[in-house]
Amino acid sequence: MFTYLRFNFLTFPSMNKREKEEAVYLKQLGKRIKTLRKEKGIKQVELAYSCEIEKQSMSRIEAGNTNPSILLLRKIAEILDVRLSELFEF
Repeated sequence: MFTYLRFNFLTFPSMNKREKEEAVYLKQLGKRIKTLRKEKGIKQVELAYSCEIEKQSMSRIEAGNTNPSILLLRKIAEILDVRLSELFEF
């Protein structure tokens, strides 16, 4: 059986300044997507299904734990009925 260790990448000591800034940026992006989704009254699972991804993947995006592709961000913006640029207004 494998052991999986999870680190909080915002405090992981070996991260350089750029990596930390990128991690913060992804957290902000995820928070913005979550805020827009909730404003539209859409459940996370519904957004994930509409984007053709797993709920867990959407959860990781909203938590800022993954870097979504521009094409996926475009899909998210379409489903949330916002301009793609609005996802980055944080």
